[in-house]
Amino acid sequence: MLGLYELAWRPAAAMIRRTDPGVAHARTVSLMRRGDGLGTAATVARLVNHAAFPDRPTQVGGVELPYPLILAAGLVKGDGFADEDEALAAVRSGRDIVPGWRSVTALVGPVEFGSYTRHPRLGNSGRVLWRDSDAGWMQNRVGLRNPGARAAAAHLARHAADLPPAWGVNLALSPGVTDLEQRRREISEAAVFFETAFDGLEAGPSWLTLNLSCPNTEDDPRGTQSAELARELCGTLVHQASVPVWAKIGPDLSDEQLAALVEVLAETGVGAVVATNTWAQPVPEGEGTAGVSGSRLRPMALDTVSRLVTAVRRAGAALDIIAGGGILDGSDLNAFKAAGARAAMLYSALVFRGPLAAALILREAEAGGRHA
Repeated sequence: MLGLYELAWRPAAAMIRRTDPGVAHARTVSLMRRGDGLGTAATVARLVNHAAFPDRPTQVGGVELPYPLILAAGLVKGDGFADEDEALAAVRSGRDIVPGWRSVTALVGPVEFGSYTRHPRLGNSGRVLWRDSDAGWMQNRVGLRNPGARAAAAHLARHAADLPPAWGVNLALSPGVTDLEQRRREISEAAVFFETAFDGLEAGPSWLTLNLSCPNTEDDPRGTQSAELARELCGTLVHQASVPVWAKIGPDLSDEQLAALVEVLAETGVGAVVATNTWAQPVPEGEGTAGVSGSRLRPMALDTVSRLVTAVRRAGAALDIIAGGGILDGSDLNAFKAAGARAAMLYSALVFRGPLAAALILREAEAGGRHA
């Protein structure tokens, strides 16, 4: 089946290479939204998922996954809004404000929704996406465009019955907010929205990830990765949440910073560390920086995972490592697993290898080889 899929994907991959990244992304979101409205499409997607993905139950960070791959935050997060009232009105009207909530999850399984900030954001204007298909990397500065935690939680709760058994939510700090008390309050309120929205329902998020590193906004992502701030924010989220809490970090931390973070995350009760987020680098043209993912990020992400595992072992901490950054084929996944990661997140692979990229990568990893 996967062999036929790869043959069928080649024309689409060639078209993506010729299409501007922003245009390609907009078309993808449109397809995701269209798929959400077709129940039959979701049924077919689930059948494809069942046939394509190997059943490999994996325990990581207090969560059981059907297999050790998760679609990373960033793709299924939703529309941007100017304010919360507008976002909530859109939910009440029945608008699909989180495209992919059904179509993508039915096909790929575990998804981390978001990132979501406490309040809605419109994100950055102008060009925000770049891609090098030949080299296998992307760059973005979308700027945390999202409908806000309250509207996202309300929307997902309306469709709880159609969500996969395992899924998570990525929560991020609002750019520009520096007051510690306000940061703690916003993270706590965002968690409460997801707690209350799913109260009484059988479904709900399996985990919450606190995004300590967000290189796609105007803030300095390293400023939110200090041990002191992580202690305050992770402690707040762990106290508030009824599900396991994970933390996501950047790729450019020193050994000393990693060691300090490991102690704090273990102390506050965080179950897993996602390593890593994208890497802030100058944009290909113009001014400013944007987060690099894919092949350009892989060496740094792999190095961070290796050093993080060492720090965890030295501290005797009960922290699982979830890899992320440039996992494009089975050999990449095996390299991160050999470094000590128990599971992995991917995003760029879906752009370059299509919606069944995770299934291909899992099969390749088990075969011990790289895709042709």
